[in-house]
Amino acid sequence: MNSPFAPSGKCTVLVVDDTPDNLSLMSDLLRTDYKVKLAPSGERALQIVAGDSKPDLILLDIMMPDMDGYEVLRRLQFNPDTEDIPVIFLTAMSAAEDESIGLELGAVDYITKPINPAIVMARVRNHLQLKRARDFLAQHNHFLEQEVANRTRAMAELQDATIRAMASLAETRDNETGNHIRRTQHYMETLARHLQNHPRFKDELTDAAIETIFKSAPLHDIGKVGIPDRILLKPGKLTPEEFEIMKTHTTLGRDAIIAAETGTTQDNPFFRYAKEIAYSHQEKWDGSGYPEGLVGNTIPLSARLMAVADVYDALISERVYKPAYSHEQAVEIIRDGRGSHFDPDMVDAFLTLSEEFRRIAQQFADAEPARLAEVDRLAADLPMERIELTSREEPL
Repeated sequence: MNSPFAPSGKCTVLVVDDTPDNLSLMSDLLRTDYKVKLAPSGERALQIVAGDSKPDLILLDIMMPDMDGYEVLRRLQFNPDTEDIPVIFLTAMSAAEDESIGLELGAVDYITKPINPAIVMARVRNHLQLKRARDFLAQHNHFLEQEVANRTRAMAELQDATIRAMASLAETRDNETGNHIRRTQHYMETLARHLQNHPRFKDELTDAAIETIFKSAPLHDIGKVGIPDRILLKPGKLTPEEFEIMKTHTTLGRDAIIAAETGTTQDNPFFRYAKEIAYSHQEKWDGSGYPEGLVGNTIPLSARLMAVADVYDALISERVYKPAYSHEQAVEIIRDGRGSHFDPDMVDAFLTLSEEFRRIAQQFADAEPARLAEVDRLAADLPMERIELTSREEPL
């Protein structure tokens, strides 16, 4: 059985020497087994190597006029396209320091003159096999890297699809429409990118963190699947008792994500952010939110981002229990919540980005037929009562 490292077909050997007799000798020796190219100078050798068909191995004389072998090797090593071509020095010099210089520059071997044909053939064969082995392993590694990248991408797509499916469970029971998830994702990403260079946030808001927050954001209301229809779909104002039940969607959401996390063997930041957002996105900067009444920076950063995104989208969206506010009204309400409902620095960033928020809202606007169908579906089950609330989780 042939080794995968054995050359298939004739390899090309470039011989570089300023003495015509030496070139003729090496050509006669090698041409039976290899394709041979000859160069009478270092400059000519570099021209040949720069061509479309690169040699597999170079036999390079050291002592040449104008450009010696050391300089040719330096230039070969400096060029990424030629640095992997193995070079064997041909030299009449025998001093150990001369050999050391060549090996430090990147030569793979030395053959001393006058040459021994058997030694030349053996070393050429061995180094060509070594090169073939290196090339084979490099190609194999590249293939494996591509396979890993493909499978990682497939797993990421599967994860994203699973997340969307889970989030849709909450959507199908709530009176919010599908693009709410996309809008809040993009609001959060836009806000986080803007805050990356802010002294308070730059250490945590890395590119990887923002990407993971973006992926986990759709699960912020997953706990609503556990809220009874009589409360979740009620078109009128919730009673205090009903509101207490509605508030449990944060805990239900966190616990559902904890259950999904159980059994995993590695610490995955996706679960961390998903739990933070689901559990704490109804907390307020001044401590008046729920479920724990956290204050200021004790509220997770990801949840503070979602608070701004979620409230803005609730304000500008029409629901069966409230009309849509204009973009300008929503901006003013969030401005008024600076330091009470929201992190002050995030509100400042939001005000700078408000037109970008408007653009995202327009890009992922809900289709009118879908909105009307949702209204009709709810109206068929429950009496309609128009009131001015920003969201079912809390009135502003």
